[in-house]
Amino acid sequence: MNDQEPTIRSRELGLALSRKMAAIGMSQIELARELKWSPSMVSRMISGKRPVSPELMSGVLGVLRITGPKRHELMEMARRATELGWWQEYGNRLPPELKTLSAQEDSAIAITNFQTAVIPGLLQTDEYVTALLKATPAIPAEEIDARTEARRRRRDVFDLKYPAHFVFFIDQYAICRTGAGRETMSGQVHHLLSMSVRPNIEIRVVPDAVGFHAGRKSFQLMEFSEINPVVHIENETSILFLEREDTITGYRNVAAELSRIALDEGHSRAWLATVASEMGVPRKDHDAKRPAAIFELEEE
Repeated sequence: MNDQEPTIRSRELGLALSRKMAAIGMSQIELARELKWSPSMVSRMISGKRPVSPELMSGVLGVLRITGPKRHELMEMARRATELGWWQEYGNRLPPELKTLSAQEDSAIAITNFQTAVIPGLLQTDEYVTALLKATPAIPAEEIDARTEARRRRRDVFDLKYPAHFVFFIDQYAICRTGAGRETMSGQVHHLLSMSVRPNIEIRVVPDAVGFHAGRKSFQLMEFSEINPVVHIENETSILFLEREDTITGYRNVAAELSRIALDEGHSRAWLATVASEMGVPRKDHDAKRPAAIFELEEE
């Protein structure tokens, strides 16, 4: 079988096999020897470039002593390794740690994120995450600490030796809404300011004044050095990875339009500083009773 462009499934399968090999102290060369394969065939399987038949994968899992539900999961992944796109459905709620997403973020060279209603996950403070999770009925209270820790680990992507270039487009509404509490939101906006000065991070605000625009739904576009781009979309109980070329082109067009209408980095930083300052000022009693979810700022 010839090499192919890796899909997100074939890459995830390779990562799962790599993790198991590391756990039992087996190298690719040793695995090749056990399977009586060439080392290059094992290398291509791990990279996702060489899909293998279910029969061959059964042998791989046997050598690696992978049994039970995990074996069933990886066998299904191998059967569908050449399919583009992947809908991961988790039942009544998402798991605390989204391993496929984290793996893609760690290997990306460029990530474009657009959020309409909340602060992007990678930029959320612990206090913001906790407030958000407490407002989610599907999340049990006893899981909040573990989920906050999982979100914290995702932020390690910023401190990799060769981190990606990040562009975050954030709708004004997500920044100005005070549902997490004014103190929490003040800390959150100050965190956005501190992250915005990093050389590999762009934070750009999409102001309400632009009206309707191309960004309808939140998404994350991840690009890589040697493999095709992937778009990630998250729902309450499932996540979706999109890979088709025409789909990627569509999201790139949306990102280009967001870049055209959003405030540039300098103006976004100045706007965030104004919001942070305003949020730090206690409201008067009559203001505190207002039901508005948006903290209003005077336009320049």
